[in-house]
Formats: sequence, structure tokens, C-alpha cells
Amino acid sequence: MMKKSALLAAAALSSAVLLLAGCAGSGDPTPSSTDGSEPPAEAGRACVILPDAASSPRWENFDRKYLQEGLEGAGFEVDIQNAQGDVSKYATIADQQLTQGCGVMLLVDYNGAAEGVATKAKGQGIPVIAYDRPFAGADYYVSFDNVEVGRLEGQTVLDGLKAAGKDPATAQVFYMGGDPTDGNAAMFREGAVEVMEAAGITAVAEPTGVWDGAKSQTNFEQALTANDGKVDGVWAANDTNADGVIKVLQDKGLEGVAVSGQDANLEGLRNILTGWQTATVYKPVKLEADKAVEVATALLNGETVAADQTLEDGTPYIAVAPQLVGPEQVKDVVAAGDASAAEICTGDIDGVSLADKCAEFGVE
Repeated sequence: MMKKSALLAAAALSSAVLLLAGCAGSGDPTPSSTDGSEPPAEAGRACVILPDAASSPRWENFDRKYLQEGLEGAGFEVDIQNAQGDVSKYATIADQQLTQGCGVMLLVDYNGAAEGVATKAKGQGIPVIAYDRPFAGADYYVSFDNVEVGRLEGQTVLDGLKAAGKDPATAQVFYMGGDPTDGNAAMFREGAVEVMEAAGITAVAEPTGVWDGAKSQTNFEQALTANDGKVDGVWAANDTNADGVIKVLQDKGLEGVAVSGQDANLEGLRNILTGWQTATVYKPVKLEADKAVEVATALLNGETVAADQTLEDGTPYIAVAPQLVGPEQVKDVVAAGDASAAEICTGDIDGVSLADKCAEFGVE
């Protein structure tokens, strides 16, 4: 899915993206005009569109905050809006932002809506950053290393099968992927399948991917019924999908099933502590947002940015390393400020006290 570029060395990433050389000491993040006049106001304006609030709680809970703080901290005017899962609204927001003026656009794609926006923006000479999700026409892609995310998910399934004493070659494993319109979904699957198939796993079922817990629950229940209720492991592409799967497992009293996920969201962390989910892939949103702010700042200053990877279409890809989180690492997510111990440690799941589990694993 990706290739290393010999011309774009990782060492160059830090020096170019930190971009201090061109603006240190001036205190003015907007580029200077060549004729000595003041730059237009929109040159220092960052326009951001988030996709929805349903596929993951991260967009409103974390990305908005970190992007707002980072861009404002760099001295720019910021306009962040959420399309709320509506392609038409996405286009309307973009038109409004472009009319008001943007120096750079930072877009999280939703069902391909970002591509048309990117075309309009670049027609006006405005650079475009694909944030978290790739799409055609972006100048840069800033995200986590999504194939590596998938590899960690695949390893999660293998670890869970091993803990249960199951042979991967004969295990009944289901693939519950993400929405195929999201470019990341293919990368997650690529990494996961690479690891799982190398260990001998063959999927017994793979319903159409979604980013929706309720739909994932329905799809998994139907696939499980068709497989006579037999399941040893589930590659779930994120914690929201995993939670839908886990509801089915709980309803049917099926314990000890290996289940993966990603995002380290509230339900994922609670499921991990109580043993229903094997692990999650933690993507510290602030690291991704900070990297996007660095790239946006460089572009607003008319600078180029070096990257150490490229997508297949040649788009420079600036990747951030993900982290695997099991029960022992839940406390680290809390310590980083990306989860609340008070929320995690309240109540119980299937009769297991979260307070007791938090005490056991040092979550406070």
C-alpha cells in the first residue's frame, strides 16, 4: 500500500516539518509578501472539516481541541466545522470556508467528499492536507502508520488465540472491517491480514465493512449464526465495531474470544479491563494533530515539507507510530489525558466491577 522513498529520508522530516528556520525570530506566522505590502488576511487562516461524530468520539473530543489549540498557538485564525456524516453538508461547509478565505485546508474525508473540495481549493492555489484519512488530490497526508495499525490488530488476534490455547490454522476467525469508502480501511485490513494469514488464519466470514457499532453488531450476529455459533477470534477494525461484536458475545455467553480494535475509546478500554477485548491500538490524537499543525504552519509560510513515506499515488505521507494497549497499558492512556479514569472505572460489565479492575491494573 505504501512505499519508502529514498529521496525523502526520515531524518529530513524533523528538520523540515519543525520549520523553525524560516520564521524563527519574526513571531509572525504569515508569509511576507514580495512587494512589502501586508499579506491578505486569509493567508493566515486554517480551515478544517471533520467528518462526523458517530464513527468515533475522537473527532469532537480530541481532534477538534488539539487542532484548535495548536493552530491558534501558532498564531493563525482557525475555522473548524463538522460535516456530521452528511456529504452535502461537507460541500456546503467547504464552500463557505473558501468564500471567507483559507490559507490552507485540513480535511478528514467522509465518503469521498474531500476530493471535490480539494479540487476547488487547489484551483484557488490553496494547499490541502488529508488528515487521518487519505483521498486523491491532497498535497500531503498526515496520519498514523495505518498498515502498522492493522499489523498490531492482527497480532492482537494471534495473542488472544494463543492465550486461549487455540491453533490459528484451525481457529474460527471473523473479519469485521471498516467502511470501504474510508481509504484507511484498506490499509488496516492489509496490515491485519498480513500478520494473520502468515500465521495460518483464514477468515470464516467477512461482512461488508462499516464504522458503526450497531451495524457491526447485526452483521456479526448474522455471520455467527451462519457459522453455527462457532467463533475463536474477531478482527474488529476499531473499538466501536469491537463493542458491537462484544455485545453479541456477551448475549450468547461466549467468553475467551480474541477481539482486536483501535482508538482506545472509553468502551474499548472498559472491555479490555474486563477481558472482553484483547487489546486496542492506541493512536495518541495529540501527536497526529501536532504533526498536522506543523505541516499546516509550513504551508502557510510557503514552505515545503519532507516526508519519509509516500502513498501509491505519490502523495507525501507523514506517518505517526501507533501503540498497542492491553490491560496493563490502560493507565498510560489515562495519564496522557486521552481517557478519564472516573468514566472508565464506573459500573460493571457482565457482572465484573470496573472499580476492581482499575485497582488491579493501576488505573487512577
